[in-house]
Amino acid sequence: MRKLADIKGLIIDMDGVLWRGRTFLEGVPEFFIFLRTNSMPFLLVTNNSTATPKSVVDRMDDAGVQIDPAEVLTSSQATAAHLQHKFPSGATIYAIGEDALKGALSAAGFRLHDSADGVQAVVMGFDREISWAKMTEASIAIQSGALFVATNPDLSFPIERGQAPGAGAFITAVQLTTNVEPLIIGKPEPRLFNLARERLGLTAEQILALGDRLETDILGAQRAGIAAGLLLTGVTSSDQAEASTIKPDWIFDDLPSLTRELTRTHE
Repeated sequence: MRKLADIKGLIIDMDGVLWRGRTFLEGVPEFFIFLRTNSMPFLLVTNNSTATPKSVVDRMDDAGVQIDPAEVLTSSQATAAHLQHKFPSGATIYAIGEDALKGALSAAGFRLHDSADGVQAVVMGFDREISWAKMTEASIAIQSGALFVATNPDLSFPIERGQAPGAGAFITAVQLTTNVEPLIIGKPEPRLFNLARERLGLTAEQILALGDRLETDILGAQRAGIAAGLLLTGVTSSDQAEASTIKPDWIFDDLPSLTRELTRTHE
């Protein structure tokens, strides 16, 4: 059984852990003061393919917390890094997504095409300008043999008025059209967690992953062999956690309670 005292670094989800909507949750500055004081490395890790390290740095600055862009890992970055192991620099990709995804792919040395013709891979992320034409190009490329890659499988995307279709909703449409299952990089698959572990330079046994969703954050961490801590400040209630077959290693009411436990065990 793992102990909090053995934890040397953290993988931290953001929405539902550090903030909810546009509002920061209680205890964010104090939590990061603890991490800095104890020289505990961390990565802020998100399935959101529209986020960039700079956007996360700027948002954390609003809470009075200074972080480095290297302490952020997005599904767009992880997708680009994964593809670097599969294709040489200059390989051609048809990408459905926003500037963060396309920027990450370009920075990794890939050439982005506006059509399906001759591309080696199709990469799909969240795109607020998704269209039938874009999904058609993606489907044609995949049927022609292009590798099908998805940043994340989230079916919904939270907005102020409720839940809107997420990247996974459009990815599923292309999957049904082509009868080809995509290679998924983000949670709950272990690839995003494995890259985060490599960047932290720690073993899986030394890391605690924090999240608010059982089916993505907690399950993904466990698939990567990493201990998982559920915070009840997001989408999962204590009753839902109790009823679920996905069992986190620890459950915390909020960040202050987590900070107190970490302080006690690392004294």
